[in-house]
Amino acid sequence: MTTQALAMAARPIERVPTVTDAHQHFWRIERGDYGWLTPRLGAIYRDFLPADLAPIVARRGVDATILVQAAPTVAETRFLLALATATPLVAGVVGWAPFASVDAPTQIAALAEHPLLVGLRPMVQDEPDDDWLLRPALRAAFDALVAHRLVFDALVLPRHLTRLARVLDRHPGLSVVVDHGAKPRIREREIDTWRADMTTIAAHPNVTCKLSGLVTEAPDRAGLDVLQPYVDALLELFGPQRLIWGSDWPVVELDGGYDRWHAMAQQALRKLKADERAAVFGGNAVRVYLDAGRRAGARRATPTQQRRTVLPRGGHET
Repeated sequence: MTTQALAMAARPIERVPTVTDAHQHFWRIERGDYGWLTPRLGAIYRDFLPADLAPIVARRGVDATILVQAAPTVAETRFLLALATATPLVAGVVGWAPFASVDAPTQIAALAEHPLLVGLRPMVQDEPDDDWLLRPALRAAFDALVAHRLVFDALVLPRHLTRLARVLDRHPGLSVVVDHGAKPRIREREIDTWRADMTTIAAHPNVTCKLSGLVTEAPDRAGLDVLQPYVDALLELFGPQRLIWGSDWPVVELDGGYDRWHAMAQQALRKLKADERAAVFGGNAVRVYLDAGRRAGARRATPTQQRRTVLPRGGHET
């Protein structure tokens, strides 16, 4: 048995998460592969590790998280998987792999051996080529995600949505989560084109969308009156069964912090029924990322390599 499997087997069985933060990061600056993370970002240019997040999620009643990559390296993904193995709060990791590499399927298969890897996220927003998603070289990587039942986290901007729609047409079996609502241009109050393109994306039943990252796309300290039209659009397009809340911590510390965004999101969804709110704030993340039955079956894992949490199946399959 590998060291990873032994570590996982030693972790206690936990209950099904009820409130899940589906998008948070950890980083250690000295690792040196965070090209975007520079001193000009001030408040978040420091290490952020599990001990920093623990009191915040305890205060907000969050009992599980999805840890998301912040650097375009396999080394960082391995770093995050090691952190997750030692941190019971973390229910799954969305890592990174070199999608355009000729050996992408092999590298994805190797990463998928880890029982806490639930998805992969190339940093599409940073690619200089707006058509990067459409490169033929990426098709094998998308096929590998489907084969290993990994989620594709789409870190895209509004200009990428028409390209993402074509990827969805080509890979109907791919489970996709759109990060941060595709980062609408809230500062410019642009909504119509974004909404039209997101309508096309939402027409694909295998797509879920994260209600996250909106405050840092809005004017500084923008109130709910500014954000509500975008939240309402996402809710109308994806419904409460395909919308997943995430904090985007610690990036959210650039504008108001975790507590403020969590409270704003709850207020923004105040008209939903209790079970619908529960889906957005936890149930949907569990279903999309943590469905133990399909994840374990896809990997043909041994019992000691199974996820530490026994999770229910059901609901909308993505």
